[in-house]
Amino acid sequence: MGWLTRTYATSIGKKTIMAGSGALLGMFVVVHAAGNATSLFGREIFLAYAAHLHAFGFLLSIFESLLVILFLLHVATGLLLAGENFLARPHRYSMGRNAGGRTPASRTMIYTGAAVLLFIPVHLANFHFTREIISIADLVPKVFRQPHFALIHIVAVLCLAIHVSHGFWSMFQTMGLDHPKYLPVIQGCALLFSLLIGVIFALIPLLAFLHEGFLL
Repeated sequence: MGWLTRTYATSIGKKTIMAGSGALLGMFVVVHAAGNATSLFGREIFLAYAAHLHAFGFLLSIFESLLVILFLLHVATGLLLAGENFLARPHRYSMGRNAGGRTPASRTMIYTGAAVLLFIPVHLANFHFTREIISIADLVPKVFRQPHFALIHIVAVLCLAIHVSHGFWSMFQTMGLDHPKYLPVIQGCALLFSLLIGVIFALIPLLAFLHEGFLL
């Protein structure tokens, strides 16, 4: 584990870990969104996806454990970087808020990240550690027909979309690939990616709440 200690000793090392863990978590978000999107095509397809997922058995449990470790690493690194940035510039600069290429997404990274962090236990309690002995196709509409849960999920996934929109671009910046020639393409891809993630994840609770026949 010496390499991890040495990496954490430098700011660029922590940024590299942040970018790498963020990229892996982003891949999980894409896969998770694709899986959840099957619910939009009807009950049978959604149940087939769920059955295929659980067919991995103990491998799924191993993956989930690794995902938790990766997530905690990402959160811990983000907090360390935020602390370093705060200590390095405890007072606001007198220049304009958008100077230096800062955007609303970059300025709110710590807040959107915190919102996602607080949301995860709620999500897991509803869908992973629930005591409900019903199929996932019945559980989804049951949870999302409760207005407060539907609203919490929609707000949280929109925060996630904002978070990853900057994280996507920041990853390329950390890797030194933010050349002005490619910047518009990277920003466009980041926007498209975040919009796609936000729409898919927000559409499911919205449809379940508004449409009584969802997944029936």
